[in-house]
Amino acid sequence: MSDLDYIFSPKCIRDGAKKVFDATVAGKTHFDYHPTKLNETINFVMEVIKENYPDLNIPFHSRWGHFRPEVDRSKWLQEKIKHLDPIEQARIKWDLVIPSVLLDAGAGASWKFHENETKKDYTRSEGLGIASFHLFMSGALSSDGKSLRSDANGLQTVSPALIEKYFQVNATNPLVGVEGRAKLLKNLGQALENKLFFQDSRPGSLIDFLVKTHGKTIPAAALLRAVLDGLGPIWPGRETMDAVNLGDVWKHSHFGLVAFHKLSQWMTYSLVEPLLDAGIAVTGAEGLTGLAEYRNGGLFLDTGLITFKNKENGKKAWAPESDLIIEWRALTVYLLDVVGSEIQKAINKSPSEFPLAKVLEGGTWWAGRKIAKTLRPGGEPPLNIISDGTVF
Repeated sequence: MSDLDYIFSPKCIRDGAKKVFDATVAGKTHFDYHPTKLNETINFVMEVIKENYPDLNIPFHSRWGHFRPEVDRSKWLQEKIKHLDPIEQARIKWDLVIPSVLLDAGAGASWKFHENETKKDYTRSEGLGIASFHLFMSGALSSDGKSLRSDANGLQTVSPALIEKYFQVNATNPLVGVEGRAKLLKNLGQALENKLFFQDSRPGSLIDFLVKTHGKTIPAAALLRAVLDGLGPIWPGRETMDAVNLGDVWKHSHFGLVAFHKLSQWMTYSLVEPLLDAGIAVTGAEGLTGLAEYRNGGLFLDTGLITFKNKENGKKAWAPESDLIIEWRALTVYLLDVVGSEIQKAINKSPSEFPLAKVLEGGTWWAGRKIAKTLRPGGEPPLNIISDGTVF
């Protein structure tokens, strides 16, 4: 395995997470670990799972869930494309969901989206998801300004003003990271010019690359790698290796490079449903990791499973590249594996039957949101992250 193959693998994410966890147990990070809180945390997640999905019929944690509050908007799209062949339907769904995932970084506490169709206001991930759904449905991401597709030319015309228009941003409805979001979509448009992965210069044509390479059964690790290789150039310049942009990989002062690939893995989870709808199988999803973001990570701080060594650190604002945030995210990945394994045992399911993507959707992500709401007005996370709209 080359260095690049390793850093783009779930194994690298887990190895880094274990290093940080072991150092935390040894008292050598910014956090303390409290194993006596583990059962309490697991029980809380199980309660949330039973509340949300009493039949345990849980979908993957993915962007599709954010299109479905109150009404399943994916059916609005399906109605418009039902006459097309299944693979083209899947391409269109990827054309929607890939830009939508890229627009999902934290919105901030005061932003909301008002939807005319339902006459309701939505905030946070659901608001961002629904706003991006309407952006796509308007045709604004296509080169002709009207088609249900995203393509290189359409995405490269995305401006902060377009994001502000479709996300209803104004002086009284501010959205964090507008510039960063617009830049990610422009960068996506540029990445789509790589004909190896995107033969038709649209996100959905990555399906053709995968089917050509793997047939109608695609390993989840190969799906993730295609996302990392094909979409890697979109991320802001951070760490590189052999002139390749590594994306969500950060340099810790003691542990060296620590990988997370949070948005790429969440995107991978979000690409599975359209493939299954098109009759393409995805195997080995249990090999992917949990997602190092503020709801899952917030859960472990709010239950007291991990605590700040120095309580003052909970009051400061932290950049994603800081040692403290890298450690917190690594601990999140490690502890999601621990909690996930215990939940699989409790419900008598194997990892392949109940991968982490279902543990996240059924429980940990929602548990993180639920406990945050009970502890802080507005449900803010338990630590303050400085976001540019491209990480969380």
